[in-house]
Amino acid sequence: MKKLWASYLNASLILKITIALILGIIVGLILGEQATVFAPLGDLLMRLLQFIIIPLILFTLIVGINQTKLGNLGRMGGKIFLYYVVTSALAITVGLAVANVFDPGTGITQPPEEEIEANEHPGIASVLLNIVPKNIVTAFGDMNLLGIIFTAFVFGIAIAALRSSEEHADLGEHVYKVVNGLNEATFKIMNAILQYVPIGIFAIIAGTIGQQGMDTILSLGNMVFVLYIALIVQVGIYVLFMLAFKMKPGEFFAQARTPMITAFVTQSSSGTLPVTLNAANRLGLSKSLYGFSLPLGATINMDGAAIRIAVSAVFAANYADISLGFTSMLSIVIVGTLASIGTAGVPGAGIVMIATVFSQVGLPMEAVAILTSIDALVGMGATSLNITGDLVGTSIINKTEKKHEQVSA
Repeated sequence: MKKLWASYLNASLILKITIALILGIIVGLILGEQATVFAPLGDLLMRLLQFIIIPLILFTLIVGINQTKLGNLGRMGGKIFLYYVVTSALAITVGLAVANVFDPGTGITQPPEEEIEANEHPGIASVLLNIVPKNIVTAFGDMNLLGIIFTAFVFGIAIAALRSSEEHADLGEHVYKVVNGLNEATFKIMNAILQYVPIGIFAIIAGTIGQQGMDTILSLGNMVFVLYIALIVQVGIYVLFMLAFKMKPGEFFAQARTPMITAFVTQSSSGTLPVTLNAANRLGLSKSLYGFSLPLGATINMDGAAIRIAVSAVFAANYADISLGFTSMLSIVIVGTLASIGTAGVPGAGIVMIATVFSQVGLPMEAVAILTSIDALVGMGATSLNITGDLVGTSIINKTEKKHEQVSA
């Protein structure tokens, strides 16, 4: 029994999820609606994912802000952060546009005896005001994603300021070490939750297939297809950016392909960071730039996650037969951009962000259960795009810095 458990723990997450997905389909087709007996196992997975949301966002962002000295958040930092925010918003827009063309989720119908009700949308003004919570405890208790992100940024910058000051440097360093320790503890918990993910996926997909049959398989396949189309479109936009700054895309991708493939296989932006830094060095980029832009990007720049949020939102709306108007889509762009910044660069974190965005923009949480079953398939492509966006942004900022140096000289 111990050997079997050790083999399970040592097996790759992709393999375990793939096996769980296949077994779930088989059991669902065999048992039919009786497969809903596994529903509590799927519900437990959803509870575990929601449980880890707050520490995952809070500690990851604070540590990410403190990965560089406060003084470096000047000209280069401003440029790279603006790039990250703009491309994340652009990625959300691309995802919405592509998803609205192909309409993923239309193949899945709701059971007639159950009705999925979307939460009442708070409106654009309320969403923006919620960025600043009335108090921190309420923000955490109400799962106010925007308030949590704002809190993380404020405390992250404050801790960085303490660490850089002469009077309170030691105190700031102690606080940072505590937060960093809590961040590592959060990842330990996240890794434990990931061990349960295949079991939850088996339960979710078995119940879904049992109730809805092959239509679900075809619709989920359409979801994956649409997401990868959107990822390819975003890569095309990166190429246009590079051409605009007189860069050679061929030379870039010759060095970037190794971290891209590594990210695709591992589904971890943070785990791929050493390979990404090596690629930046081989591209001849400034070490003072990529030394902080890539670690920062692995924490806050998630273009792949942004596209995933957008496509998933359209999927959920079609699944629940909800019409997404202009205001709703604008809300998804705003909230999704902020949420993608808070996505940790580890496998499995993307589905957590999807759940939080759905709760913020009034989309049904029930759709998250179905999306969880294809988490690995979409996570690989999304993570690969995350890494690509980090390197493209760093390369472009490096190009502008060289021009600035030439003008200064």
